[in-house]
Amino acid sequence: MDKVMLIVNPSSGKELGEQHATHAEEVLRERYGHVDVRFTEKEQDATNFAREAAEKQYKAVIAMGGDGTLNEAVTGLAEAPHRPDFGIIPLGTVNDLARALGVPSDPKKAIEALHDAEPTPMDIGKYENGYFMNVIAIGLIAEAVDEVSVEEKTKWGPFAYLIEGVKAFREHSPYELAIESEDGQFDGEAYLVVIALTNSVGGFENFEPDARLNDGLLHVYIFEELGLKDALQLTPALFTGKLKETDSVTSFCTKQVKVTSPESLPVNADGDTGGTLPFTFEILPSHLNVLKPV
Repeated sequence: MDKVMLIVNPSSGKELGEQHATHAEEVLRERYGHVDVRFTEKEQDATNFAREAAEKQYKAVIAMGGDGTLNEAVTGLAEAPHRPDFGIIPLGTVNDLARALGVPSDPKKAIEALHDAEPTPMDIGKYENGYFMNVIAIGLIAEAVDEVSVEEKTKWGPFAYLIEGVKAFREHSPYELAIESEDGQFDGEAYLVVIALTNSVGGFENFEPDARLNDGLLHVYIFEELGLKDALQLTPALFTGKLKETDSVTSFCTKQVKVTSPESLPVNADGDTGGTLPFTFEILPSHLNVLKPV
């Protein structure tokens, strides 16, 4: 009999975590046998629970919550010698990892998909302060994301971040940034840097259409302008996957990149605060097996 740990953030999904947990426990018991259910109460609970499951060599860890909860769980698994398969049940607003994996946004359907979801190798990112499974944002959006309320995200979806970023543009000068890697360089002024692992960023599923779960690459985007005119150009490009063709964006792919600035710029990792520059970001190729719907 295999053991699986179900980690639930009860405050996610309009506080329906506990309700969905009962259904998830039933499905997981059918597939694995023994289900250990844990509810988070504070920050780092998901990390500690996942780390415990890895140490006890559980077969799988399933995280139910938003991208922040998933990031915590991945962080708990990342350094373990034995890394259980990782499954997700999205309850957040944006759910970028779910979009990239093809996991249904409806929690009930996502739970049913766990019946026969297959382990698939996935890259994760690492930097001094932790790990990320989807995106790093540095600059305007990283500052503005904390200003986006739950109500705004529910009403506007991914546009909430773009709207807040354009607002912040009016109040900020561009940041001095130095970006160094073997595959691309940048030394100058920019408003935003995005380092993506998957195709979906901020709810835009075609942000990086060339990204694959295990391509072993960091996809770096540098937004040198972010005013209203640029936003009007960027918006259709975000939907069509043509950001690289816009005038205000520089991009390249690499395995490791160092980002520095004379300013103390905040870093946002998978939607949560991740410290301030300088940092070196690197890829850990095929580091974790994720349960992907068939």
